[in-house]
Amino acid sequence: MIDFKELITSYQNCPCGMEHRCDIKDIRIGSGLVTQVGQILRENDFPQKLLLVADRNTIKAAEGIMESLQGFEVEQYIYEKLRVATMDDVRLVEGYFDRVDAVLAVGTGSIHDPCRMACANGKKPLALFATAPSMDGFASYNAPIVDGNFKITYEAKCPEVIIADTKILAAAPTELKSAGFGDMISKYIALIDWQVSHLITGEHYCSRVAALTRTATDRLMEMADKVTLCDEEAAGAVFESLLMTGIAMAFTRTSRPGSGTEHIMAHYWECLELLEGKIPNYHGEDVGVTTLIMLKYYNELIQKESVRTHKEHTDWDEVYAVYGALAGDVRKLNTPDTITDPIDPEQLAQAWDEIVRIVRSVPSYEECLAAMKKAGCKTTIEEVGKSRAFVAESFLYHPYMRRRLSLRRVANMID
Repeated sequence: MIDFKELITSYQNCPCGMEHRCDIKDIRIGSGLVTQVGQILRENDFPQKLLLVADRNTIKAAEGIMESLQGFEVEQYIYEKLRVATMDDVRLVEGYFDRVDAVLAVGTGSIHDPCRMACANGKKPLALFATAPSMDGFASYNAPIVDGNFKITYEAKCPEVIIADTKILAAAPTELKSAGFGDMISKYIALIDWQVSHLITGEHYCSRVAALTRTATDRLMEMADKVTLCDEEAAGAVFESLLMTGIAMAFTRTSRPGSGTEHIMAHYWECLELLEGKIPNYHGEDVGVTTLIMLKYYNELIQKESVRTHKEHTDWDEVYAVYGALAGDVRKLNTPDTITDPIDPEQLAQAWDEIVRIVRSVPSYEECLAAMKKAGCKTTIEEVGKSRAFVAESFLYHPYMRRRLSLRRVANMID
């Protein structure tokens, strides 16, 4: 088992110059911990008046958690099912703050994210009880929330306490465990994009934090064939890897160590589907497929021995037409200037050899595809229910919905 307290302490006084803070007081991962949640909260001086947030599936998975909370004054909000976290969900949690002093979120991303943002806004203590190893945002300071069908990453809270019962994690639905693996494999694209942005724009980059993400991802790659097993040891190891990348994001106060253009492309899919009234897939399912798309593209891109470069040329009328009802949000991110305006094309050309090295530093498309198949992941656009025309459109236009540089966005400056 990883000693997370020691890990977090070891990043103090980092040579990169950034303060790497993570405010988690306690992380418990073990068998049967669902019956000890109340005791763990008391050991961490948690307030007595609690709001428990869950959905029907997660509260059922966490059987015994209410009995463990004897002595606490517990209000509950149980969703029938929550697939997409919205600003309305954030406000719902905040609506309890006049009568509760802390929040216990039981579930995964869609349950945790609005709780993390609401507790950040209301300065309330937060504990997370994980019911599936399906995402890596448990420990980060950012939460992806949909507001008016546009998904934005907002500042959120890093919880004081994180608890995971390996019996429950091991028994989680296979598709959720596979989705967690897909979300983790995306870190290879995130690390490429972060390094390229650092190289081209000077964006802050910490090699030690990047190494933490890389270690966690490589570790999970080696366990690909164990991800879907109903095995407590494997489930605990997967959850530890997910936590490591979440802590990496906490250290930088951004999602840079954990998400790149593949996440933006998946968010594009989600936003456009929400506009059509469709319920999106599990986050990690879409992210896994967009990761494969971008890995394949990046590997093809670096076959160029040298490049001819130019300023980015964008038909903004065309971009805004594609985004339709979301055009106003996209316009705000790209005016009065864009993320590529300060980039010198000649500097990009001179950096090409290093960009090639960066892309080659991560496992190939073929290696990641093989691992994802072992982990039971969806790997094709057909399996995630996307048409070829829609995917082609998203490939062209997704970079404009975030003000974040990626190699995909940089590629618009290459002949």
